[in-house]
Parts: sequence; structure tokens; C-alpha cells
Amino acid sequence: MSSHYGQLFRISTFGESHGGGVGVVIDGCPPRIPLTEADIQHELDRRRPGQSEVTTPRNEADQCEILSGTFEGVTLGSPISILVRNKDHRPEAYSEMAEKYRPSHADYAYDAKFGIRNWQGGGRSSARETIGRVAAAAIAGKVLDQLAPGIEVIAYVKTIQELQAEVDPNTVSAETVESNIVRTGDPAMAETMIQRIKDIRSDGNSVGGVIEAVVRGCPPGLGEPVFDRLEADLAKAMISLPATKGFEIGSGFGGTQLTGREHNDHFYMEDGRVRTKTNRSGGVQGGISNGENIIFRVAFKPTATIMSSQPTVSKEKEDTKLKGRGRHDACVLPRAVPMVEAMARLVLCDHLLRHRAFCENL
Repeated sequence: MSSHYGQLFRISTFGESHGGGVGVVIDGCPPRIPLTEADIQHELDRRRPGQSEVTTPRNEADQCEILSGTFEGVTLGSPISILVRNKDHRPEAYSEMAEKYRPSHADYAYDAKFGIRNWQGGGRSSARETIGRVAAAAIAGKVLDQLAPGIEVIAYVKTIQELQAEVDPNTVSAETVESNIVRTGDPAMAETMIQRIKDIRSDGNSVGGVIEAVVRGCPPGLGEPVFDRLEADLAKAMISLPATKGFEIGSGFGGTQLTGREHNDHFYMEDGRVRTKTNRSGGVQGGISNGENIIFRVAFKPTATIMSSQPTVSKEKEDTKLKGRGRHDACVLPRAVPMVEAMARLVLCDHLLRHRAFCENL
């Protein structure tokens, strides 16, 4: 099972949803980067369950422990190990799922591949696995601040079903996103989105949507064609998140409706810097960042586990029905915002270190 990501800034996540704990080991973090548990905890608090009325009621503090890799408040250059212990696990809520596969969940696929699965909360297929990613990305963010000051990553809920927020990615602020529990960049749409999630949940159902993200202040030159293009690594990172079903950058699929004359980003000079009049490329051309804002979108499906009876099959390959139990998000998007930001920071940190190693002295 592949639980590793990165080439120079390498992470390995571990743990199951209802096991003793979850966490991550980070290798390749440069030394002398200021780091405390509080730096990591801030991001974990944004991801944790039970934080608002539109998220799962599972009550986890998600308190992190740094077990290795730091001394006197800075990184040592050695592997950093972070652990978050599971406290509020209730495996009895999943007992029926030990014998019945949840529709559109990973239950059947895991059995088909491994011949065994942890049915308590989904094991490794649970979004709880992303704790390790978010913790590692908090460290990646510190590395970016140290080596490339000015890089800023902001994600926000763009749509929930057909409800669409109006957000300018070039000006949206983290404070605006965090000012509402649905984490949209459009406060005027927040209450409508919140009510939609509540209505869906009260019907025993779930709903999906799109998260948009912007990377501002990224220097030109990041990305390694041909197989490690920056947008290719961003796509892989985002699609590796639970419940994701689509990725697009810049004009995305909408760009197919334009001609080359309409779509091309014309270059011009501004204060000695190469700029583009438009940004339909989404800040990446030829797989390499061009210095413009990197703008991409990630589609999240409706949560698979719903509180309604649905047709399914059992491990014995018999037709049956299953009604979800336990504590689940009716919409993953508010908690997925920090996950999207985390994966973007991991990609950028890894590519920044690779670029400095390969090209800095050329």
C-alpha cells in the first residue's frame, strides 16, 4: 500500500480511523526551521471533526505530539515524527458494515485487492488519514516561509451542488474564508450553503461540490517536465484526497470552448518582470510555474456513507440493504478546504527544494 509522497520533502502517513492513532513521518525537512506543536495544531484544528454544526459530530481534539526531529524549537534535519491519538472512536457503529459493503465507498475495493480491511470507520480509506498530510503540510508551509517568503495558499468552497460562490481568487483573503463555517470565499452565499447542508443531512443524505484554490506569490520555474509537471503533481496530490473526482487548472474544461486567439495569455513587461495579460493557463505553462497566480479546482463527490437504506451486497455476495450508522459529514467540503491547501503546500515545498537543488547555481 503506497503511503508515501514527495521526492526531497518526503512524507509517510500511518494509522487507521479507529486504531490507536494516526500520524506522519517527514524526511527531508531542512534544518533550523522554527517549529513547535502549536504551528501544527493550528492547521489540525481547521481540519478536525466536531468543529461546527455542519461537520461530523465525532469529538476529537486531534492534539499533536512531535516525537522526533526537533530540538529547542527548530528542526534538526532528521526525520520528524508526529502522532495524533484517536480518542472518540466507536467501532460498534460500524459492525453491520463488517459484512455489508457501503455503496460508493472503498469497502468492496479494499476487500477485492487485499482480502482484508479494517471496517471500523473505513480504516485507511477514512478522511482521518489526512491528519498526517495536514500536519506535514504545516511544516512544509514553514519551509516555504523560510526559503520563498511571499508564497500564499488559500482554498475555499466554490460550489455546493448548484450553489455557486462569487470569489475573486486574486484578492480573496484567508480571513474571509475562515469567517464562515462552510469556508466559502463569498460571505453572502455562506448561509444559503449552510442551510443546504443542513437540509440534506436532515433527509439522511449527502452533497458534494467544488473547492477552488489559489497560490499567490509563487516564483517562476517550479515544475519538472515531462512527467513531474507542476500541474500533474498538483492533480495527483488533489485526486489522492478522499472523495475527490475531478481536477482542473486555469481555464480547465471551459477552455475547450475558446479558440487559440481567445485563450492565449499574451506576455508583457511590468517593472522588469514578465507578466501575462490574462491567466487562462492558471499560472503554469509547459508544466512550469510562470509567476502568475496558480488557480485550480477540485471536485468532491457527495459523502458515500448516508443515513438512508440503500441496495448493496454482502461479503458472501448476496443482495441486501444497508443504512449508514455512525458519525459522518453530510458534506466534506468545509473540512476539505485545509486538506486541499495542505496538499498544495506539500507539492510546492517538494518542487521548491528540487528546483533549488537542480537549478539554483546554473
